[in-house]
Parts: sequence; structure tokens; C-alpha cells
Amino acid sequence: MKRFISIAISLAFYLGVVSHAYALDLGSTLTQETANRAGYDAAHTTDTTFAETLGVVVKTILSFVGIIFLSLMVYAGYLWMTARGESDQVDKAKKIIVQSIIGLVITVGAYSITAFVVPALLKRTAQ
Repeated sequence: MKRFISIAISLAFYLGVVSHAYALDLGSTLTQETANRAGYDAAHTTDTTFAETLGVVVKTILSFVGIIFLSLMVYAGYLWMTARGESDQVDKAKKIIVQSIIGLVITVGAYSITAFVVPALLKRTAQ
């Protein structure tokens, strides 16, 4: 079990690296427009905003959640296949599958609510 967890964590670190998030524009062009109005060179105003940094962090965390979900499903499948008729091991595998699906549904639900609510709030408050 410890070997499985260490492999899953190392796989998460290798595959979970995210270069950027495809999120809403919450201010990246705002700094360039402000610099242009103030008379500064817009090429030097490429600072990332807090929202962009937060988007990268959320995207990375969601990548880890997906990797953990996949690892748990593979582990539960392995337990089920190697149960050899032992009902305790099959019940443990079923419990892991149900709990991992519930965790994934909660995570995706929270992300979806945020993805729909935040743009609506920004649209109404930006006007």
C-alpha cells in the first residue's frame, strides 16, 4: 500500500504540472490598458494578476484530484479482482469506489458552481 501511494504521488508530481490556466480574463489586459493610458510601454506590464495565479493553483489542485481519483479506482479494481471470493475485500473495494466517486462529484460540483457563479458576479458588478 505504501508503495502504491508513493507511486501515485510521484505520478501526480510528474503529470500534474500545469503551465497555465484557461480561465477568465480577470485583469491581465487591465494592466496593459492602464499602462497605455498613462503613457508607459505596455510590453513591460506583463505581470500576472492574483486571479491568474489563483487559476493556476486551482487547475493544479484539480489535476491532483483527478490523479488521486484514478489511482483509487485502479486500487479498488485491483482489490476486487484479487479478492478470490473474500466478501470483506470486495466490500472494501466497493466502499473505495463509492467514496472516490462521491469525492469527485463534490469536487467537480464545487468547481462548476464557481465557474458559473464567478463570471455572473463579475458581469454584474463590472457594469
